[in-house]
Amino acid sequence: MKLGSLKEGGRDGTLIVVSRDLSRAVRATGIADTLQRALEDWSNIAPRLNSLSDALNAGTAEGAFDLEVTALAAPLPRAYEFVDGSAYLPHVERVRRARGAEVPESFYVDPLMYQAVSAGFYGPRDAVRVPSEEYGIDLEAEVVIVTDDVPMAATPEQAASHIQLVGLVNDVSLRNLIPNELAKGFGFLQSKPHSALSPVFVTPDELGDVWRDSKVHLPLLTHINGEWFGAPEAGVDMHFSFAQLVAHAAKTRPLSAGTIVGSGTVANEDTSLGASCFAEKRTVETLEHGKPLTPFMKFGDTVRIEMLDREGRSVFGAIEQRIERNPAA
Repeated sequence: MKLGSLKEGGRDGTLIVVSRDLSRAVRATGIADTLQRALEDWSNIAPRLNSLSDALNAGTAEGAFDLEVTALAAPLPRAYEFVDGSAYLPHVERVRRARGAEVPESFYVDPLMYQAVSAGFYGPRDAVRVPSEEYGIDLEAEVVIVTDDVPMAATPEQAASHIQLVGLVNDVSLRNLIPNELAKGFGFLQSKPHSALSPVFVTPDELGDVWRDSKVHLPLLTHINGEWFGAPEAGVDMHFSFAQLVAHAAKTRPLSAGTIVGSGTVANEDTSLGASCFAEKRTVETLEHGKPLTPFMKFGDTVRIEMLDREGRSVFGAIEQRIERNPAA
């Protein structure tokens, strides 16, 4: 099934079930008012949502309406946790090689991960607001999963059973702020503003055989200002699966229902498939030409991130956003 949230009912939105073709929706009235509430009692609520999804797709759901993407908030407008990994080691290897650094052996057995902003997410058509272009505005096209409650020290095999939803994220980065923050040895803060989530999240069973080994085996397509930017394969060169990433995050603490776990920027060894962020593209240019040639994003630029199934149908809907200057306070 596919789930989303309308921009109504308060900060956490109103939970809706969305049709397979993303054209129709119905409120989950009497089942769960928000997606967060559903995730907190998933074993009981998911079967009822599935029944509503079946009725919607059969054309028999009462109260169904035509879906307008601009009416959507993020499926989880805010989450208790958002932890973001860096599972695509070709990206890590290229970035380090461009600055003359080796990849530590530990990177191949212990995932990179940081605690990202979870207090608010942009909806799929909301503008990305940034105070200054000088910050180095970048997108990061990624796959995300959402968990129910995960016990502390869960193994990857156990963690796999706690992955309940899959979606996409534009994990916005302000690249020119990152070096000084990392030099302090204490992680990201100002360089990682709010990110944007896809119109809907879907259950793994909805993905069929493209969901296997806790990975999504489809290209992740990005356009900038209407021009093709990249379509790397999300199931290829993902060194750590989502089950491994969830287990890593839960090593010393339980994860609350509604925790979002990101894959990191999707990247392949094959650079002809393009990039999922400007930092990747600029790194490839540096390796090939000795310096980056492509600037970061400017106000007025647009980004579109989407994943299509093998028949060319949108799986999660498209994140489609304009980069705008944040208005003065």
